[in-house]
Amino acid sequence: MTDTDVLRYAAFTTRPDGGNPAGVVPDARGLSDSEMQRIAAEVDFAETAFVTSVGAGRARIRYFSPIAEVPFCGHATVAAAISLAEDGRAGDDGVIEFVTPVGPVRIEVARDDDGLRATFTSVPPTVRALPEADLDEILGLLGLARQDLDPDLPPRIADAGNPHPLIALAAESVFDGFGFDPDAVRALMDARGWPATIAVVHRTDATRFAARNLFPVGRITEDPATGSAAAALGAYLRVQAAVPVPGRIEIAQGRHVGRPGVLHVEIPATGGIRVSGHAVRMG
Repeated sequence: MTDTDVLRYAAFTTRPDGGNPAGVVPDARGLSDSEMQRIAAEVDFAETAFVTSVGAGRARIRYFSPIAEVPFCGHATVAAAISLAEDGRAGDDGVIEFVTPVGPVRIEVARDDDGLRATFTSVPPTVRALPEADLDEILGLLGLARQDLDPDLPPRIADAGNPHPLIALAAESVFDGFGFDPDAVRALMDARGWPATIAVVHRTDATRFAARNLFPVGRITEDPATGSAAAALGAYLRVQAAVPVPGRIEIAQGRHVGRPGVLHVEIPATGGIRVSGHAVRMG
């Protein structure tokens, strides 16, 4: 596999140096699991999407981080959908359905003043309790205490394609200031079988949130923009009745790792959560 076979996009941004980088292999037919894993490790982004078939407004897709296959990846979904649209391989109406390991995901691609924008609708989400022992371990790894939590947004595990432990911090200074040992966080995530990120959020106003998503893989420690976690947060807020539904929120992410991006989330009264953003080619 040569370098020209892998496209590189920045998702949830209109700038190549912002948002979350994603690899896209637009024709992965015939690649074995081990070959896809090797390519993802060589690309060394949080995830690389592999399009294994395309036809009639439908594509099969898989996602690999540098260390393992991931059930679903929001930013690579946005990047791959925009890549297919640029190549004329989305439906005539800009709609394409991705057949993912977690189920079918509908994506709508449209052009606005800032370029191509993709909106995916997550699989039906679930929200469940975060075990007390897991919460204590996460807080300990971040050097935080229970009094740092936002009392209006209790910890949970929210899943809109990937299970994301989700904790909300009350103070902006605490949100900006915590640190962690990436190896220790990775060990906890592996032990618990959490394939994606630990989401840490701070509510900045009624409809805006800031997020830091812990995802130690290779040289990466924090994910710059996490579509699956944005969908999970939307599902969580709906269950907690923390925002009016139907409604919209905006998530700012990536500032702490020098790649700021914005994720837009639509929260319907029922069903999957809609997450949208732009993606642009890098390099």
